[in-house]
Amino acid sequence: MPTSSASTTDSARSAASGGVQSLERAFDLLERMADAGGEVGLSELSASSGLPLPTIHRLMRTLVACGYVRQQPNRRYALGPRLIRLGESASRLLGTWARPYLARLVEETGETANMALLDGDEIVYVAQVPSKHSMRMFTEVGRRVLPHSTGVGKALLSGFPPEEVRALLGRTGMPAATDRTITTPEGFLAALEDARRQGYAIDDNEQEIGVRCLAVPVPDSPTAAAISISGPAGRVTEAATERIVPVLQQVAAELSEALTTPGTAPTA
Repeated sequence: MPTSSASTTDSARSAASGGVQSLERAFDLLERMADAGGEVGLSELSASSGLPLPTIHRLMRTLVACGYVRQQPNRRYALGPRLIRLGESASRLLGTWARPYLARLVEETGETANMALLDGDEIVYVAQVPSKHSMRMFTEVGRRVLPHSTGVGKALLSGFPPEEVRALLGRTGMPAATDRTITTPEGFLAALEDARRQGYAIDDNEQEIGVRCLAVPVPDSPTAAAISISGPAGRVTEAATERIVPVLQQVAAELSEALTTPGTAPTA
């Protein structure tokens, strides 16, 4: 019996919908794995996602076959190595997208602007636009530093639970970069509380003597991110801080909106 065009269209729509739903579920499982530290069991995924075990098992088999997930000897599932290339490419694009916003920061504050991400236990700088002053700060894109001595590190960790921050500090240690560096977990947690209360974080000669940095997190960023300005302590004064922080917060909010709006590349 011939199939009507209407039923054919409905069937195609149903198949497309099913395909999209499977894709959405697969990405949701990957994000849940990342939130759980990168390795989980099927029962944990079922409990957190609400999906039945057969559905999760089918999706995980596909992700394993594609290399985005791998099954461990203990039968648990871990994020796979093919995600590394995707993450590295996305990080580079994130830095490219951020540059127009950082350029605005430079225009409005006069100081060097940076964007940084939390990668594992380290801070990595993914974008920078330098100040036009002859005396200016410079941080190489790709540079990695420990979070405890940086403004961006404080901004990034200000939203983390204290026990997670303590665990991170226990893994990295807290070496002193200068005599102003915070070197105790209690002191660092107090600085994070100040950052939450004030709405910004500060590096006051803690990474390098003579340099001050002001930083804010990028709200709702797909990955933990912060933007900052840095400059000589003689220019980034208390009075300058009152002027600069609202600009930082506004630019961070606009960058967040651009990053979280589906289907659009950020522009400024």
